[in-house]
Amino acid sequence: MDLTAFFKAEFAEHHDVARRTEAALSKAFTGLVAACVTSIRADGKIMLFGNGGSAGDAQHLATELTIRYKKNRAPIAAIALTTDSSALTAAGNDLGFEQIFARQITALGKAGDVAIAISTSGKSPNVIAALRQAKAMRLVTAALGGKGGGDLAGLADHLLVVPSDTTARIQEMHITLGQMLCGALEIELGLTA
Repeated sequence: MDLTAFFKAEFAEHHDVARRTEAALSKAFTGLVAACVTSIRADGKIMLFGNGGSAGDAQHLATELTIRYKKNRAPIAAIALTTDSSALTAAGNDLGFEQIFARQITALGKAGDVAIAISTSGKSPNVIAALRQAKAMRLVTAALGGKGGGDLAGLADHLLVVPSDTTARIQEMHITLGQMLCGALEIELGLTA
């Protein structure tokens, strides 16, 4: 294997997907930021969830919001629905894995909160069930997707689909978009410590 060629090819694909994401998602991104600002100003919160690497992204972004991103400031209300092992295992055991996020939205969500699904395929039953529950409860729904969006269309008020079928590239753009969201919220909300 030519590792130099591999290295260059990975970066070439990354740059290509980044350029296409920038071209395709500016309007959707600004809509998501505006929805989050509206929610936070109305004493709402941001709820993030996903499976596998997307679960890790949900946790990462919720932490950036509640603790800090670039500057010391007041916290932004956010929670990752992927972190409570007792809730996840109880819901999975008692209600089925499909309900692990939807049940938490039922318990913790209120109209006006923002529920952000993170899914590279857009086909995970537990992610889809959570978005359906969020819509039923009049939460603002959003999703970071890829691979054409899967089943996210129609469920997400704000849908950001990375134009790629490569899971690694989609995940790279998801964390980039998520961190941009954190930075934009710090600026838009004008929060200080």
